[in-house]
Amino acid sequence: MISTAKDEGFVVRAGGHSRVEILRLLRSADVMLNVHAETLLDHPVFDNPESQNLRIVERTVEELGFEHGAVQSRVFSAARNRGLALCPLVTGPYLRMAMIGQSNAPDSVLSAGRAPTGAIHVASEPLSEDVEYPKGFYLRVVDGQAWLRGYRCDDTYVWAPDHRLAFQSPGR
Repeated sequence: MISTAKDEGFVVRAGGHSRVEILRLLRSADVMLNVHAETLLDHPVFDNPESQNLRIVERTVEELGFEHGAVQSRVFSAARNRGLALCPLVTGPYLRMAMIGQSNAPDSVLSAGRAPTGAIHVASEPLSEDVEYPKGFYLRVVDGQAWLRGYRCDDTYVWAPDHRLAFQSPGR
């Protein structure tokens, strides 16, 4: 990972490892997974994905123009209109490992039916429209423990203005 200014983001190398290797890397970094992350990691998209360098930038829902929040599809559309792109789903585990020093969340609630405090969602295209199937990953540190968690939501769920997301930027 190469740290730069917030607007420029940083580069993460994603892909290039088999599912078994990804799981081994996550375990060796003491990263915890929830059942939704395990479901996503079991998807064929993780069958030896091609390695690529991605410039990652973080934005809040409010920075994308929604001072009162918005549903995921509107947030993603606004990001695209600002020149940002969704990350490939495989970015999640690599970003988790690159951001292992992420700040501890202000609370230790793991699941509350809302975006957890201190989380960074990896903006990626959902693999399924089924509301029971996880939509993507988020990164969070709870009580000093790094997590890669999967999340579920439908397109009526409003993401709060302070909800943080990681996008791909064309960068330099």
